[in-house]
Amino acid sequence: MTTIGTRLEKTVSGPQRPRRARARLSPRADFAVRRIGRLLTSLLIVVLAAFFLIHLVPGDPVRAALGPTAPAALVERTREALGLDQPVPQQLLNYLSGLLRGDLGTSIQTGLSVGATIASRFPTTLTLAALGFAVAVIGALPIGMGAALLARSGRGRTANSGIAGLLGVLIAVPDFVLSVGLIAAFSMWLGLFPPAGWGNASHAVLPVLALSLGPMAYLARIVQVEMITVLDSTYITTARAKRLPQRVILLRHALPNIVTATLTVGGLLLSGLVAGTVIIETVFAIPGAGSTLVSAVGTKDYPMIQGMVLVYAGMVLAVNLVVDLILITIDPRTTIAEG
Repeated sequence: MTTIGTRLEKTVSGPQRPRRARARLSPRADFAVRRIGRLLTSLLIVVLAAFFLIHLVPGDPVRAALGPTAPAALVERTREALGLDQPVPQQLLNYLSGLLRGDLGTSIQTGLSVGATIASRFPTTLTLAALGFAVAVIGALPIGMGAALLARSGRGRTANSGIAGLLGVLIAVPDFVLSVGLIAAFSMWLGLFPPAGWGNASHAVLPVLALSLGPMAYLARIVQVEMITVLDSTYITTARAKRLPQRVILLRHALPNIVTATLTVGGLLLSGLVAGTVIIETVFAIPGAGSTLVSAVGTKDYPMIQGMVLVYAGMVLAVNLVVDLILITIDPRTTIAEG
């Protein structure tokens, strides 16, 4: 009877269709997709902001590029060739369609492709930023850890106060002031390094120091605070109770637990270093993307400004994205906090 009743029930209710399982991304994949979506949205906002802001700047970029004595007919032909005679909305559509094709336009000042110019100048900027970041991290870790040990010992309060004051000064001094000071001290007075240019290792010393000292000081303070917190934790007390050597306690137990905060701040500093190369390259006459951007602003080179701003913004956003992805790999709780 039970079998017959079951068959009748299935006949009345109709054939049962298997339920499809809803496809869901893993928390990490969902985190990455949302971050990439934010990156693309931010890039679009940067493109629109850069386009409209530079078009609000008074002056004729074609006249600035060709000079005040250029014939009016030549100026008009150049303006038509660059599409600057069209309405601003049409210029924006042309620019966006060019971006979708990978075309950043042509420089008004040099007549060269913006993409080719960026490809030739940006490696220098990336090298400068990478060296500055490496020096900042390598210097900040021992300084911050040493300052934390001095602060906890109670016997090195004077030295700790001196280190804290020096780090505060380095954080507060602007990059261009620090650059001028380094040139005066190590180039003009001591004659150890060249004051400008880019070509060999000696040319990189002063620009890298000027770019990295401020971020190194800031990161050292973060490392110091995090290290003091970690050294006061229970598992460090347990490690000391086991009479482990100080070196083992610091490197094996304390250092890995300050990586998350250090990496987060370090990623932000790397973004700042990429943007800070504009000032450093200008002061030290380095032929990179930053000095090219400053020159383009001075000559109102619309395509070059838009291309450089887009690449700089893309680099900063890409660095933040990579740091976020590394953080969710090291500490999956980041995805929970984000959700």
